[in-house]
Amino acid sequence: MKNNLNIVVLGLSITSSWGNGHATTFRGLIRELHKNGHDVTFLERDVPWYASNRDLKDFSYCNTILYSGLDELRQKHTEIIRFADLVIVGSYVPEGVAVGHFVVETADGITAFYDIDTPVTLAKMEKNDFEYLHPDLIPMYHMYLSFTGGPTLKRLEEQYGSPMARPFYCSFDPELYFPEEQVKQWDLGYLGTYSTDRQPPLTKLMLQAAEEFQGGRFVVAGPQYPAGIEWPSNVERIEHLPPLEHRKFYNSQRFTMNITRDDMIRAGYSPSVRLFEAAACNTPIISDYWEGIESIFEPGKEILISKSAEETVNYLTGIGEEERQQIAASAREKVLAYHTAAHRAKELETYYSEATAFSRTVQE
Repeated sequence: MKNNLNIVVLGLSITSSWGNGHATTFRGLIRELHKNGHDVTFLERDVPWYASNRDLKDFSYCNTILYSGLDELRQKHTEIIRFADLVIVGSYVPEGVAVGHFVVETADGITAFYDIDTPVTLAKMEKNDFEYLHPDLIPMYHMYLSFTGGPTLKRLEEQYGSPMARPFYCSFDPELYFPEEQVKQWDLGYLGTYSTDRQPPLTKLMLQAAEEFQGGRFVVAGPQYPAGIEWPSNVERIEHLPPLEHRKFYNSQRFTMNITRDDMIRAGYSPSVRLFEAAACNTPIISDYWEGIESIFEPGKEILISKSAEETVNYLTGIGEEERQQIAASAREKVLAYHTAAHRAKELETYYSEATAFSRTVQE
């Protein structure tokens, strides 16, 4: 592999984390790729809801370009896509199918689809919803980098014809997420944008726990929650929490809650970036269960699994401080060993080399 790759990423957003987890994932990965000597250009569709909520402060590690639409992408940025060593198209990119066709038809180098939403993507395609990916496109990309591991990878190759599907979990940046002394404002917190499928388990595992544990202090942070939701009196609401405040948020909780979307539970092997960020901050996690969670954290030792409000309350009231800190320390040790942005950058380099070798073999 070349020591210095020219990489182009067309992603949902790197400039704004408003209502999406893609920005922090892209920022960490690209920063580490830059540290490894690679040149990265990020192409982002300029849309009003991100334009009015931009929170990226450091642009030094990549060349960030905003474009107005597909016509401008073709007219102004064809050359950087054509001559890149690696071009990555992310999930939820506006007009993603048209963008994908443009990329695979234009790029001379390796092309990849980076799916930060794999179970959602596959569920959408099964309903003939091709918002940002069409089944016909999958075999055209050299690689499918999947947020989800496990059996889904085999499905992507055998059912959808991907030449090379690889696990590419989200990650965290140890320079941004680490333990620090903070007053514990809350017994349990949750960070996540509202979604209709996450709200019932959030209610079951956390909000009902708040009602049962009146002496406890709870917080839910994230945008787009409907005005009609009735929050228990001991649940604080934070409308939007930019990434720069996530570390303080996690360090201000005794425990943090993880809630998983339905499609990701069905697919399994789909760890949220919030799991890694919270663990890095030494905050013990209470989570719903999904197949494959044991491949990320050991239940009971590195993560706590809850199936009811009662179980959640039992954790909050029954676990002593020494045990709480031990669970947190074990999870932090795990994510530092396997799930940093630096680990993902190295994985991407390995996958690029693998795809390059495979492409040459096919051409021969």
